[in-house]
Amino acid sequence: MNITKDTVATLSYTVTETNGQVVGRTQPDEPVTALIGHGFLIKGLEKALEGHKKGDEFAIQLEPKDSYGEYDKNLVQTIDRAMFGDFEIAVGNVFEADSEHGPMAVVIKEINDKTVVVDGNHPLAGKILNFLIVVEDVREATPEEIKHGHAHVGGHCPSEDHDHEHCCCHHHHDEDEHDHEHHCCHGHHHDDDHEHHCCHGHHHDDEHEQGGHHCCHKHSHE
Repeated sequence: MNITKDTVATLSYTVTETNGQVVGRTQPDEPVTALIGHGFLIKGLEKALEGHKKGDEFAIQLEPKDSYGEYDKNLVQTIDRAMFGDFEIAVGNVFEADSEHGPMAVVIKEINDKTVVVDGNHPLAGKILNFLIVVEDVREATPEEIKHGHAHVGGHCPSEDHDHEHCCCHHHHDEDEHDHEHHCCHGHHHDDDHEHHCCHGHHHDDEHEQGGHHCCHKHSHE
């Protein structure tokens, strides 16, 4: 079976910058499983997967426009420290900010007495990325997966997978994972250790939703 829209692909990959530095990879026992054609993966990767089948191994290079976009200096802002409410913050923390375009993830770059500098760019924005990809499996998506807009791993919907270890929409991050590495799914979800899992959507525990009166809500780090 070839990868097309409404198939579910299981992938292993390594991502490097043009200087050869590894900036992302799947773990040997934790491939990414994605519903194709529903905006889960970055657009350049999803397009490159089309037509491939189980067992294929191939390499691609993606320009910023096909991955995480160009770096936008306008997304670096200085805001009032009080906007974080009672949250304890540190450089490298990631919060969800309420912007005019909806929620967006921002990383704290600098903390001063009364102000905080935050950056809304994806950590890989502006970078040319090389992907080495192995297609581990391809199958037809179930009607439920298509309806829900994401793959069900192990027969479970992500909302039922409390550990989120195999769900790319809401990653669970262990402390022993590789620092400064990234995952190639669409969107933002970041840990305090600067490993960046960039899947679509944001995961927040109920305890953090109480921060709804502030412009910034801290990402959950289970």
